[in-house]
Amino acid sequence: MQINTLQLKNKRKKRKTIGRGGKKGTYCGKGNKGQKARSGAHVDPLFEGGRSTLIDHMKKVRGFKSRTAKKAVASLEMIEKKFKDGEVVNKESLIKSGIIGKLEAKDGIKIVGGDKITKKLTIDKSILLSAAAKSAIEKAGGKIEAAKESK
Repeated sequence: MQINTLQLKNKRKKRKTIGRGGKKGTYCGKGNKGQKARSGAHVDPLFEGGRSTLIDHMKKVRGFKSRTAKKAVASLEMIEKKFKDGEVVNKESLIKSGIIGKLEAKDGIKIVGGDKITKKLTIDKSILLSAAAKSAIEKAGGKIEAAKESK
């Protein structure tokens, strides 16, 4: 027989609660007077007693951010290095060659740069071209499959 296994004869009676329905008494944890002591009181959770809030202290972000995502940019110089003569340049081949990443490519691709290109490449219609890139590819004897031209 151990002390923790003994059952006491007299179990303690529950204390009678005082005040408004609880163990806390008259003020029920509200304290004396003030805005929060009143019934229906509501204080804005962001209100910090009159001092500037944390949000006010944060650094302001200046400028403008466009809603439309920017296209992934591929330079003619990189395409010249990575592709062989007569190959097709499309979204999949640009990702495979490592010129652009898979996540970058989801918003579209644009080839830029008026560098000299010597290889005859075929550019897919889903890829945008700058005017300089388009003329450089055509001079080299490359083909553009009804490509969209943008500035």
